[in-house]
Amino acid sequence: MPDISMTALLSIWAWVEIALVALVGFVVQAVLFVVCLPFDPGRRVAGRAFRLVGVVAARLNPFWRFGVVGAVPPRPGRPTVVVSNHESNADPFLISFLPWEMKWLGKASLFRIPVAGWMMRTAGDIPVERGDSDSAKEAMGACARWLGLGVPVMLFPEGTRSKDGQLLPFKDGAFRLAIETGADILPLAVAGTGTALPKHSWKFGRAEGRVTVGSPLSTSGMSLEDVEPLKARVRAEIESLRLRLASAGAVTPSSRRTAGSSAGTGRG
Repeated sequence: MPDISMTALLSIWAWVEIALVALVGFVVQAVLFVVCLPFDPGRRVAGRAFRLVGVVAARLNPFWRFGVVGAVPPRPGRPTVVVSNHESNADPFLISFLPWEMKWLGKASLFRIPVAGWMMRTAGDIPVERGDSDSAKEAMGACARWLGLGVPVMLFPEGTRSKDGQLLPFKDGAFRLAIETGADILPLAVAGTGTALPKHSWKFGRAEGRVTVGSPLSTSGMSLEDVEPLKARVRAEIESLRLRLASAGAVTPSSRRTAGSSAGTGRG
């Protein structure tokens, strides 16, 4: 009989629970989408249903302990481009603990995954093909339309995951989008997810993921000539938030409960 480690057994359980939560969540999301679409053009309900699937899956994963550090601001009251550093494929699970809906820009291959991809499309998330300028232009147009409806959009300005946890160079897209639409920029920082889903392995890793929210930055009066200084300012803010997370240490049980209850009751 093969020697199956406890890590392997728990990882199998974690994948099974993610699949089951996703299947049930997709049915619930589909019903909510049909019922709410006539009076919910921003797909806030369908989107929030999808994010809550991520919260439930993360809470049931025996390897993960995710939560929010610091105060959670209310839903952005004006068009907002949300940006964060990117450590792991587990980051969307962690960021979903925040209690407001936003549409995510993601690589198109994710949208081709059965069930998960269907839920992303139903939620209104935005696919983009890497290296395809036409796809990028179309995706930015979709982001602008969501912003026009007052729905925040979420982007990872690094464009890919960091292999060592250090910030990669930021791309211009999120900052051009914010300036062109007059949207605010809201920086987030995540930490601790780098071990959650090790690359090239189906086994989960133990991770204490934390997310914290910075202060919104206005782009009022800016032009595209301000992209570089804006990018540098946001990068410095995210670095500062990362240092704050490092000094905060582990997620306390109280902060974890607060994050979960906010996510469950907040409206996107």
